[in-house]
Amino acid sequence: MDAKEKKMQLTRRVKYLLDFMFYSGILLTLSLPFSLRFGSRFYEPWAEHYWPAVVIYMILGVAASILLNELRRIFKTVLAEDCFVDANVASLRKMGSVSFFIVLMSIVRFAVYMTTAILVVILVFIIAGLFSKVLSMVFEEAVRYKEENDLTI
Repeated sequence: MDAKEKKMQLTRRVKYLLDFMFYSGILLTLSLPFSLRFGSRFYEPWAEHYWPAVVIYMILGVAASILLNELRRIFKTVLAEDCFVDANVASLRKMGSVSFFIVLMSIVRFAVYMTTAILVVILVFIIAGLFSKVLSMVFEEAVRYKEENDLTI
């Protein structure tokens, strides 16, 4: 197996992992009212703030599903070996915006009940949002160069 085939095999595996994460994330989000009720027996903040936790985590679950779906769309173009397209620019922009929305919802969650781990989540999604926005600009330029090159040939 040559290097290109190994790379595509890895890309397909990542795509399958993203598909699994997307669909299982939807199921987990839908199960939140039940799983948080069960978990509240063992974790006091969920018991004290059950409904706010359900609402916040449901919103975060939907946001995470949107992020994963955009990643799945990008991986489809990678598998098709045509990744410098306007659709990926739009997906990266959307991923950046959703990442910043997750930061805002995490700040709300921090206000409802505080944990130090949420500070790490906030930092990670600030970085992810910035990375996505910058990468969208890079992809936008790459798409422009590709279109100019395609017209030249």
